[in-house]
Amino acid sequence: MASQQLVECVPNFSEGRRPDVVAAIVTAITTAAPVHLLDSSSDPDHNRSVVTFAGEPQAVIEAAFAGIHAAASLIDLNVHQGEHPRIGAADVVPFVPLRGISLAECADLARRLGQRVGDELGLPVYLYEAAALRPERANLAVVRADPYERLRETIINDPQRTPDFGPSALGPAGAVAIGARGPLIAFNAYLDTDDVTVAQAIARVVRMSGGGLPHLKALGLLVNGQAQVSMNVTDFRQTSLFVIMDAVRREAAKHGATVTHTELIGLIPQAALIETALAHLGLPLETSAQILENRLGSVTGDYREILFNE
Repeated sequence: MASQQLVECVPNFSEGRRPDVVAAIVTAITTAAPVHLLDSSSDPDHNRSVVTFAGEPQAVIEAAFAGIHAAASLIDLNVHQGEHPRIGAADVVPFVPLRGISLAECADLARRLGQRVGDELGLPVYLYEAAALRPERANLAVVRADPYERLRETIINDPQRTPDFGPSALGPAGAVAIGARGPLIAFNAYLDTDDVTVAQAIARVVRMSGGGLPHLKALGLLVNGQAQVSMNVTDFRQTSLFVIMDAVRREAAKHGATVTHTELIGLIPQAALIETALAHLGLPLETSAQILENRLGSVTGDYREILFNE
């Protein structure tokens, strides 16, 4: 396995309230090709599920195609409601290079999958981030600027909304955004208020598009009766979770609010957590070389978590 190319795929599906539908999509993914299912999580308020799997490039393409096909047949966006922006049943499908493969090669995988989805499933496909064929579509927020309900009209009438593959028309499964990117951290902070305008105000200040922190996307949502700052960190090495949470807490205080708890959606690189812990403790990043498990791994060639028993 060590010599093989390894690609991660993290599709987001517009279903988080029907476990049977999510299970059917996951089953379609895992039975289509020999991939490793790493995680699956659902949020009923967002009405969204995130599935993470990894494998060799061709296997990941086959599994992703099967997941998109299943979602398109099981999810009707005409009756879908949820807090999270979406354009399709299989809303976003990113490829992430993990080992032995470049971001450019993952972009090629995304384009291959996109053409197949357009040709065989008849779904409109927008390529984004590293896979984008149009510079303005490198930003996923631009691709999803029109939610499903509005995109039904603009995809027909606005040349800027013409898909990269597939028809310029939306059915009940909507469109699919397929791309390639580096590791992304989906991270949410909940506030001690039900006033969503507070979360929206915080999001506007901290996100990159508002002149805030680099590599941070943020939205203010109301989730389970509680205001939530929903965030995507697109490069944690440039903007750490420690810096982000410090900014969110500082802005919340300006509105008389505090962060009650946070949550992680999907998986997170270990380095992001180590960096946050070191920053909180005031230790330099070089201290990571003093982590016992890392030091053992460097001398034994194998990393294993050490469990300390009393």
